[in-house]
Amino acid sequence: MDVRRIVALLPAALFLAACGGSGSSTAPSSAAGQTIQISEKEFSLTPSTVTLAKTGTYEFRVTNNGTIPHALEIEGNGVEEKTGDIAPGSAMTLRVTLSKTGSYDMYCPIDGHRAQGMKGSSPWAAPRAPARERRPRRPSPATDGSPVT
Repeated sequence: MDVRRIVALLPAALFLAACGGSGSSTAPSSAAGQTIQISEKEFSLTPSTVTLAKTGTYEFRVTNNGTIPHALEIEGNGVEEKTGDIAPGSAMTLRVTLSKTGSYDMYCPIDGHRAQGMKGSSPWAAPRAPARERRPRRPSPATDGSPVT
């Protein structure tokens, strides 16, 4: 391919890449630290357990892969946020700020769905910082019995 042709087509390609697709089918661009994908169907959440590395703002991209409406609610440590109803085959993004380390529950708040299994099987918890490894102390020259010079 001719270099002049590549140079001429490059601005058009960059413009089209910047435009992207329809805003309704992609998660919004934001300052959120991480997007977590959740799939809902009768009557389960996948994954049902999410371990977060740290506190912060997270986006939960919830897809209803079932045949009836579902929703997602996140609750715990003073947080209670939920999506609206999500129609079968649709998706919705829930942005939540989890400012405290600890347990949070996620579940479908539509009548009876939580009791039928649409909930996290265990709470989330930000993992604790790893314990510092203790190294054995080397004996000082004065206490190991060797002559001090």
